[in-house]
Amino acid sequence: MSELTIRKATVSDVPGLETIEQECFETPWSEESLRHDIAENKLATYIVADLEGELIGYIGVWSIADEGHINNVAVLPKYRRMHVGTILLNTMINATEEAGIVSHTLEVRASNEAAQSLYGRFGFKESGRRKGYYEDNGEDAIIMWRMGDPDKITEES
Repeated sequence: MSELTIRKATVSDVPGLETIEQECFETPWSEESLRHDIAENKLATYIVADLEGELIGYIGVWSIADEGHINNVAVLPKYRRMHVGTILLNTMINATEEAGIVSHTLEVRASNEAAQSLYGRFGFKESGRRKGYYEDNGEDAIIMWRMGDPDKITEES
């Protein structure tokens, strides 16, 4: 892969994030929601993967007390299986732990085994299920939690 830069998202990244949303999700977040989170939501942090000026992935988290709720992890389809998701997740966990977050949670589609495997490598464990969570098809969401620092995963994983 060419020059990949991982950095905090800015408002100018919103159009690129919306493009990623459109390509990755059946029910994408709106440009307005993304813009609000990045510009106004003091609890939100977004990190982007920038490949020579093209946004190819991002991760967002809301930090509430000492918990981090990961709301989205997305990588453009043509860049999947190149460790971009691993790099983004590792960067986010390191940054939020340094800021005092001691646990992380997320929801993932029951059918998304690739994402569940990625999260499992970071110590996330299934802790429950939200029946019919996804509006587009009524699919269940698996709730996963990660407590503490189980020997942080590196980019090479």
